[in-house]
Amino acid sequence: MDDPFQPGKRVVTAEDYAALAAFRRALRRFMAFSEEAARAGGLTAQQHQAILAIRGHKDGEPLTIGELAEHLLLRHHSAVELVDRLAKAELVTRVPAEHDRRAVLVGLTPRAEGILEELSAIHLDELRRGSGLLTQLLERLAQP
Repeated sequence: MDDPFQPGKRVVTAEDYAALAAFRRALRRFMAFSEEAARAGGLTAQQHQAILAIRGHKDGEPLTIGELAEHLLLRHHSAVELVDRLAKAELVTRVPAEHDRRAVLVGLTPRAEGILEELSAIHLDELRRGSGLLTQLLERLAQP
């Protein structure tokens, strides 16, 4: 396996550094926007990410806690704790999976669907406003 920290054949230019810095800044600005929008909607950023992951999974079909953990890059026990908090807030339902009674499927409640719809519309508007800059930066970074 290649070591990602070993220098490649590409020479990194001053323009590359500037584009990387601008790209990371644009990502951070969007993440800060997203975190604030989630708070305004009564959620933590992690709760927002979780309900979005659930809704975005195979046309909104429930997913297992393990799949949610994988999607959010969490350890299984952390995902269980997150689902516990989401269930307490009446944002998700939990049902045993038919194929494996040890697995738990997580789905959204109508309350979560409503909150997520509002947050998603706001996020899409924000992404559309910033898409020109992000597109330019990605095109610059994709050049050899």
